[in-house]
Amino acid sequence: MTGPSPIRVLVVDDEPIALAAHADYVRRLDGFEVVAAAHGMGAALAVLNDPATPTIQLILLDMNLTDGHGLDLLRRIHGLGLVPDVVAITAVRDVHVVRSAIALGITAYLIKPFTFAAFREKLENYRNYHAVLADRTQTSQDAVDRALSQLRPTGKLTLPKGMLPETLSAVADWLRTREQPASATEAAAGLAMSRVTARRYLDHLVETGSASKAPRHGSPGRPELEYSWSRLR
Repeated sequence: MTGPSPIRVLVVDDEPIALAAHADYVRRLDGFEVVAAAHGMGAALAVLNDPATPTIQLILLDMNLTDGHGLDLLRRIHGLGLVPDVVAITAVRDVHVVRSAIALGITAYLIKPFTFAAFREKLENYRNYHAVLADRTQTSQDAVDRALSQLRPTGKLTLPKGMLPETLSAVADWLRTREQPASATEAAAGLAMSRVTARRYLDHLVETGSASKAPRHGSPGRPELEYSWSRLR
């Protein structure tokens, strides 16, 4: 007996690193299949207009695209008669954009930068929502309520004792913007915290898949570990 078919996903972003990273994040999750990764609005429309493209069920959409705006792409998609679900993945925090995106039917809104754990929770919630409503021609009030409840935060992102979400966010933001790997000592200096604290939060990012660590080659004395924000694997 086979399980349900994976949810077919189109990833849209104008930053090559973010585009590849988000597609890689999707591939790490059960129940999803990346059909295409599109670098901008034009590329996304080309994928959607291609008769050979399987029906896209979910779009992960950045709002700031070099050749258009995510809201414009949503309107174009609706104009094609397509009705995929959409998760906005963007640094845009403008309330007008958020309201407009909701009015155009987005399922969830994930603000950059974020950890892999936050990304995973959003998509796993969506997968549960999709499963409740899959293969139905009619539904009940209870089924609708259960489906919508799946999109709400589940509280899975609880942190180990003594760790604060604000501090984790600060460490994640700092590491994500680094062009080169950084040690716990460098993170401590950059974030004005102790090395022990910085290392604890960095190791948590590694454990949740948001970062990686490796020995720093060529350092004198005892080898030091350096941390990098996860992008391609």
